[in-house]
Amino acid sequence: MKIEVRKIGNSTGLILPKELVSRLNLEQGQWLHVQEVPEGGVRLTPYDPDFDAAMELVDEVMDEYKDTLRVLAK
Repeated sequence: MKIEVRKIGNSTGLILPKELVSRLNLEQGQWLHVQEVPEGGVRLTPYDPDFDAAMELVDEVMDEYKDTLRVLAK
């Protein structure tokens, strides 16, 4: 699939075809994260690596303090 880089107002952007938006289950207003890949391209994904890292940290804290959290939840 080819997508043209276009001028949109005072910006430059990409317009994703409806079929691609549907296949990726994207919605207007949703953010995509851009990752550069070694081959010189980019990867667009709705996956948020910062959020995932934060959730891993939360899991560690919850495991470490599960007894304290259980008492506080009462």
